[in-house]
Amino acid sequence: MATNTVKRQAQRAVAAGAVGAATIGAFLLPAAPASATPVTVPGIGTFEVPNEIPLPQGIPGIETPGAPPVFTAPRATAADIALDAALSKVGSPYVYGAAGPDAFDCSGLVQWAYRQAGMELPRTSGAQLGAGTPVSIDDLRPGDLVSFYGGGHSGLYAGDGNVVHASTSGTPVQLAPVSSMPFAGARRF
Repeated sequence: MATNTVKRQAQRAVAAGAVGAATIGAFLLPAAPASATPVTVPGIGTFEVPNEIPLPQGIPGIETPGAPPVFTAPRATAADIALDAALSKVGSPYVYGAAGPDAFDCSGLVQWAYRQAGMELPRTSGAQLGAGTPVSIDDLRPGDLVSFYGGGHSGLYAGDGNVVHASTSGTPVQLAPVSSMPFAGARRF
């Protein structure tokens, strides 16, 4: 029974990258019996693991023949979802006081976009600038709220130095350079 516990602990250590396979092989694993599975660990090599030791399946970088590869898509963050929602509205009309889904003012676009991600943000630009965690302009990530004109205008950072925003009457939701407006601050939710 104690041997099985040690084997499980060794497997977890290898899976976590805490111990190299060569160490485990030298310490725990007997010479490969007739019923062994080859395991390849990048940067370490290939070794035989007795079949009576259940191998973890789907560990990135570990090849176990006969085991189906397991792929997991990265999970979208609220910021990713909000940015995608805002970008889907590029070209929608600006209407003062509108908060979607067909027309927006600046803070209405930000509020509506984050609502699509399951988050409720304040309604006005000034209140949005007071919420969340402050972020410097140099640390912006896509989906961060960016505020301009002393807190009177907001949009979402779209990456590559751009912001998606509903700017003013007669101009639809658009992408614009962050540098095209006076930066007032940024927040991360």
